[in-house]
Amino acid sequence: MTIPYEQFPLSAFCSLLSAPLPLSSRSMTSIDVLAIAAHRDDVELTCGGTLLRALEFGKCTAIIDLTQGETGTRGSAELRAEEASRAAEILGVSARINMGLPDAGIVNTPETRAQLAVAIRRFAPRVVIAPSPHGRHPDHRVTAELVRDACFIAGLRKIEPSVPAHRPLKVVHCITFREDNMKPTFVVDVSSVFERKMEAVRAYASQFEGATQAGEVYPNGESLFDIVRHQAAHYGSLIPTRYGEPFYTVETMRVDDVASLQVSTF
Repeated sequence: MTIPYEQFPLSAFCSLLSAPLPLSSRSMTSIDVLAIAAHRDDVELTCGGTLLRALEFGKCTAIIDLTQGETGTRGSAELRAEEASRAAEILGVSARINMGLPDAGIVNTPETRAQLAVAIRRFAPRVVIAPSPHGRHPDHRVTAELVRDACFIAGLRKIEPSVPAHRPLKVVHCITFREDNMKPTFVVDVSSVFERKMEAVRAYASQFEGATQAGEVYPNGESLFDIVRHQAAHYGSLIPTRYGEPFYTVETMRVDDVASLQVSTF
């Protein structure tokens, strides 16, 4: 067994607080980078390359999917779970869990913030990747806000006190396909792992085979796989490199050594 995949319904979360977190056989005390998304396949499309690059640097990664995708037009929740498990193996994440929130019905409430905060604490990440604050799918927009709020709540000891408080250092928003609303703060060079990212995307055959759009990927007449590749090439050109994934941060990025800055002006 490589990557366990579990569904964590809200009603069962409190009883699971003392249970071991489902992880792969890799030893791990905490996660360096945790990607949280509304649907199975969102992470692969928007920041799968970044997780693979983190792996290249020896970092530990994990994914939380908030819904099972039960209202999706294509495939089924059961099939998407199988595809997500295969994609997780390709991405090399140490764990992937599913919160079981209602697909097309994610809400940011005290209850859902507390439930997600508990999951965040169990992983104790340094960096959390959230969706773009802007998007045409309501689940994506709400998830971006929910993730930021849950990361803050995770640091409040009196909320769900049976799990040690942990507040991530940084929340970054992956704005792949959504840079129309904001300029990227930074772009991750994913050139060395891009083909593996595409392999993870292709794991979702029920969703993407023959498709020309998905989620925030707008149709332009090309296959979805071609759009993903061309968009990544565009983001790469901003740094410049072959392929990239763009991110936005609310906070200003810090630079210690101005002489070490990269990306040529000319």
